Amino acid sequence: MNQQHWKEMIPVDRYVVRASGVIHEYDRNVLTTLYQPLIGSLCFSLYMTLWSELEKDRLWGQESTHHHLMVLMQLNLRQIHQERLKLEGIGLLRTYVKEENESRIFIYELQPPLSPYRFFNDGVLNVYLYNRVGKNLFHKIKRSFSDEIRPQGEFSDVTRSFNEVFQSLHEHELSPNFDQTNQDLLADEGLEYVDHTTSKAPTIQDDVFNFDLFYAGLTDTMIPKRAITTKVKEAIKKLAFLYGIDALQMKNIVIGALNENDQVDIEQLRKSARDYYQFSNGDTLPSLGDTIQPPALRTMEEKEPTSQEEQLIKQLETTSPRQLLVDFSGGAEPAKTELQMIEDVMFKQKLPAGVVNVLIYYVMLRTDMKLSKAYMEKIASHWARKNLKTVREAMELAKQEHKQYQNWPEAKQAKSTSSRRVVRKEMVPKWLNEQKEEQPQQNNDETTASSSFEEEKRKLEEELKQYRKDKS
Repeated sequence: MNQQHWKEMIPVDRYVVRASGVIHEYDRNVLTTLYQPLIGSLCFSLYMTLWSELEKDRLWGQESTHHHLMVLMQLNLRQIHQERLKLEGIGLLRTYVKEENESRIFIYELQPPLSPYRFFNDGVLNVYLYNRVGKNLFHKIKRSFSDEIRPQGEFSDVTRSFNEVFQSLHEHELSPNFDQTNQDLLADEGLEYVDHTTSKAPTIQDDVFNFDLFYAGLTDTMIPKRAITTKVKEAIKKLAFLYGIDALQMKNIVIGALNENDQVDIEQLRKSARDYYQFSNGDTLPSLGDTIQPPALRTMEEKEPTSQEEQLIKQLETTSPRQLLVDFSGGAEPAKTELQMIEDVMFKQKLPAGVVNVLIYYVMLRTDMKLSKAYMEKIASHWARKNLKTVREAMELAKQEHKQYQNWPEAKQAKSTSSRRVVRKEMVPKWLNEQKEEQPQQNNDETTASSSFEEEKRKLEEELKQYRKDKS
């Protein structure tokens, strides 16, 4: 990550802030209460700082350098870059860049937040907010953005129409200079109106769901093709990302959401997907770390594993990062700091869940079951630049770069921190084609790491027990 932001921008690069439309004072409350719990205080502060560079009810700010922004926020460039990516991912910022004489100039176009109604009906953001703040605070926040409905059925609408109140000009009242009048009525070139714009929900890419496989399993007798409208497709894509639902499972969920007119009820579709997830995962809702590898990016989707490595790939493709941490700790819930670390990696580097699983797996085994933030972020940055999408690609790159990763200062620091606690062996997955270091005397009979996920997990649990025993 340290290298990536330097490739994208340097302190002398210029930027100018633009608003896609007028951002109102009411939006500040929406950002503070609904978005801040999801993006964090630094990210929220960056949005507010950029907003402050716009004069009241203006669309463009003054040109500045990123050094100016660094001094203003008392953050380094890497932090600003990280928080900028969060704003982009959640739909609050669009970034444009142009190369100019060996320098760059950026346009940071601020997007207004979703209205409370759209936020609480988004199907993704509202679920993450619920999971982040909890049931009681979620309902308190929801009530603060709503009012009691007062029935108007007993009232009659007596509002006058435009033509009942106003009269059109007659011919003799019109301006004699018709050409000039027509010219005045045209929009001025080079100018744009200061107006309020419609906010958009965060974008989810099409490759999170295999629509080809979904359509292949349908017949008109089950679900008419006309029922899969653009809105329904967008809802399916969001739900597939949020709950990790594949094409075959989604087919049954969509069938259950058909109404009597053979149309897909989107609210029922959301409820059915949520019920399916909670039935499979207990009475919980997903956080960002609960997402699993999108079906379209799985290499073991339609074939049975024939080797131990393929068994591991399939498990990493069908397990969420949070569940992987639970498995490593013998069923105990991971710490909030660990989950936040995983969410940050997924959000900032935009790595698929399966690739993040390989990252967790590799770092845990290399650093004695300790998630080193600096080490993890540096590898994640490297993998993001390599545009890794599948579990197999991540494993192959880990094999190729294993020795390089060992020599990074972050790796040595992580190992040093672990070794200060207790002298322990270094666990290395067999798929890296590396031999394990020699064990302490009590474990001399175990000389190589098993490539089976279950076997390695069992050995890690034994190691953890021994570690606890050594501490006591």
